[in-house]
Amino acid sequence: MSIRNKIIWVVVPLLITTLVLAGVSSYFSAANGITRIAREFFGFKLSELQKYADNQWALLLENGYAERPEMVSAAEKAVEIYARSIILSESELIFALDSGGAPVMSTSETEISPAEGAALINLFEEKDEELITAAAGGKERVIRAFYFPPFQWWIALTEEKRTFYQDVERITVQTAVMTAAASAAAVLLLVFFSRILTRPLVRVVKAMQGIIETSDLSSRVEVAYNDETGRLAHTFNIMTGGLENAYRQIKRHAFDAILAQKKEQRIRQIFQKYVPQDVINESFKNPEQLLPGKNMELAVLFSDIRSFTTISEGMRPDDLVESLNRYFSSQVNVIYKRNGIVDKYIGDAIMALWGAPVKHGDDALQSVLSGLEMIGVLNVFNGDQKKLGKKEFRIGIGINYGEVTVGNIGAEQKRDYTVIGDNVNLASRMEGLTKTYHSELLISEFLYTELKKQIQAEGNAADENGGKLRFRHLDNVKVKGKNRGVKIYTVKQNLSPAEEKAWSMHNSAMELYYPRRVFAEAAAAFRETLALLPGDYNAGILERRCRDYLSNPPPEDWDGAEVMHTK
Repeated sequence: MSIRNKIIWVVVPLLITTLVLAGVSSYFSAANGITRIAREFFGFKLSELQKYADNQWALLLENGYAERPEMVSAAEKAVEIYARSIILSESELIFALDSGGAPVMSTSETEISPAEGAALINLFEEKDEELITAAAGGKERVIRAFYFPPFQWWIALTEEKRTFYQDVERITVQTAVMTAAASAAAVLLLVFFSRILTRPLVRVVKAMQGIIETSDLSSRVEVAYNDETGRLAHTFNIMTGGLENAYRQIKRHAFDAILAQKKEQRIRQIFQKYVPQDVINESFKNPEQLLPGKNMELAVLFSDIRSFTTISEGMRPDDLVESLNRYFSSQVNVIYKRNGIVDKYIGDAIMALWGAPVKHGDDALQSVLSGLEMIGVLNVFNGDQKKLGKKEFRIGIGINYGEVTVGNIGAEQKRDYTVIGDNVNLASRMEGLTKTYHSELLISEFLYTELKKQIQAEGNAADENGGKLRFRHLDNVKVKGKNRGVKIYTVKQNLSPAEEKAWSMHNSAMELYYPRRVFAEAAAAFRETLALLPGDYNAGILERRCRDYLSNPPPEDWDGAEVMHTK
């Protein structure tokens, strides 16, 4: 047998074996590299999601909101929004299960069945933070999860198994094709160029071994000849180049996702000092709409510090600014807690809204509860002012409910998200009338009517939300901009026994006063109110008014309203 034949019969099997082993090694190296990259990227995204959830919980703890369900719910919603922002493909899914396996959050409409949920919880507990394969939403998925104790959630990051391993499957085919081609080329070329053929093959083997040892996908093989061995080297370079590009793309996408998330966070942090949070959320949700003007029914509150000019003249500028900042902080905290937004500051006055851009179903009720609570926190503020030897503040609050125009209003250079309309003006008039009627809080009949609807709809839930409300019908007035009389009310939550009787007597007297026009009986009822509340300003005014009408009756078309001149 010739040397060439011996070489063929001896070397060819060895060479083919070597090529097959090299191909298998390349496959496993590339497959392991791709899988490791995918795992690392999987773990990176899960780590970022866990950090974000931890940060949200830390914010709640720092601000003392961890015991407030609505704030915890907001934090849970923020985690869901962030989870949606890091989704990079339609097949990717992030969801959360409670301890019973029921889904509580998902980035898509995929439904996790009870059986799947229970099975997943068992797997999560056995293989905490490990990569597992299981059914979720009717599909086989690669899953990695972690438990988040503050929410009692198992949060899972998943990808369809088919998508997760598609690059590995493609490498399998490529490796098989390359190994077969290399073996065929080796047999054909070894007959003529057995000695020459070994050199490029050695180079390929060395390059593969280098990738296996270093995981450096930038390694390339020199293409020495324009033949099968050269094509083998070129194909190998294409494969490693493709893998390197894929790795760079994965890193770039991850980096871009982090930059986008941080950019959005910075934008929110900057603008939420000037624009209500609900407006920012609506802008990010529907940026193409840019909050155009529309008519909405909502509650409008005006709050103003009484005799502020006199107060400011008696305080140093730095003391005045410091006191105002503490005052505004306490008042605004109440408004935000009650789902309201601060529309603007008008000097020392506050204008706030409930029901825009997002309605909450109980906006009228929350506006009144806010007004009452603002009075309560003002008492605490004044206690601090007294201890510091500074002047105390007194405020008047007026609230109205009705249809207004809401949207971005202004010039191209500067716009404000605000409301305009007759019902906004009426809310301002209510605040102005608090001085006339010696009351800290006045509401219009329109808000009173809406409150009755909401309280009736909510039943006991309304009482649990802030205590049972008591109303006193103070008068019927005609304010600037209104052609007919408007009933005005004051509101409290806790009345003394004497106030309970007096308020009931006063409301009955108002019915006698108008529309019944029984002034003698009304005057007697107002005197009984005064007996229960000596020195009560409103009962005294109406009792004198009734006596005047006994002597000088009003005209037949009298609607029971007094013409008021407010700012």
